Amino acid sequence: MEIGLVGLGKMGGNMRERLRRGGHTVVGYSHQPEVRDVDSLAEMVEKLSAPRVVWVMVPSGEATRKTIEELGELLDEGDVVVDGGNSRWTDDLEHAAQLAEKGIGYVDCGVSGGVWGLENGYALMYGGSEDDVAKVQPALDTLKPEGDFGAVHAGKVGAGHFSKMVHNGIEYAIMQSYAEGWELLEKVDMVDNVTEVFRSWREGTVIRSWLLDLLVAALDEQPNLEGIRGYAEDSGEGRWTVEAGIEHAVATPAITAALYARFVSRQDDSPAMKAVAAMRNQFGGHAMHTAPPPGGDAAAGDDSASPVES
Repeated sequence: MEIGLVGLGKMGGNMRERLRRGGHTVVGYSHQPEVRDVDSLAEMVEKLSAPRVVWVMVPSGEATRKTIEELGELLDEGDVVVDGGNSRWTDDLEHAAQLAEKGIGYVDCGVSGGVWGLENGYALMYGGSEDDVAKVQPALDTLKPEGDFGAVHAGKVGAGHFSKMVHNGIEYAIMQSYAEGWELLEKVDMVDNVTEVFRSWREGTVIRSWLLDLLVAALDEQPNLEGIRGYAEDSGEGRWTVEAGIEHAVATPAITAALYARFVSRQDDSPAMKAVAAMRNQFGGHAMHTAPPPGGDAAAGDDSASPVES
């Protein structure tokens, strides 16, 4: 199929490559001239055959709103816009209604897989009508991991990003648990090799996971996580998950505690947060804040370069 792709950062660029490897024609647009295929959204739309599908992979919020507004002026009835960023599900309802006035379809798609998605595939959670999803389906089938799992039509518009929001909330809690366990093992004087303890858990235990694999990889690179400041950002979805829990009277104590721990990390140099920061860098390429030299200020990485936490 032909597809337009807006946003060619760490995830968008790899998604373009995976789609092309799958035999699709991808016309990519980015503000970065060195990576884009066309110089404007208008040129991108002109190069696509109707019914057009345009996939948006830009930071949530104002950047996504502006992009969708511009696409609404360029696309025609029967075309479809896919928001694959980390937008809040309530924004999806507004965007879908806005585009529906012009007969343009809308699919919201939560995407997980980070910098590893090019080779492993991306977990996809999407919402929208059956007709709109069908127009995007060939791309979805190529982007997903091999096998029976890894993609789901979660429901109507908003369901995809709501599902991804909860996914990321769970991710917060799992990472926090591993990080706290690492700090405790490091604290006692009876465990000789903490990294090897974590490595042993990768097989046969009930807590084995890909996040555990990534923490071991980070510890292999930096055994004591030296040089990493115990500071972790939150992408917004952890906050939205907690807010949704409050709205629907669903208790989310583990996710809430993990979110608050990230807030605390910005005030104190938390050892556990070093592990969280290292894992975020491993799975998503998220920038890490380096530990300050004696008497100096820490260098803060630019998290804006990686807007999608997976």
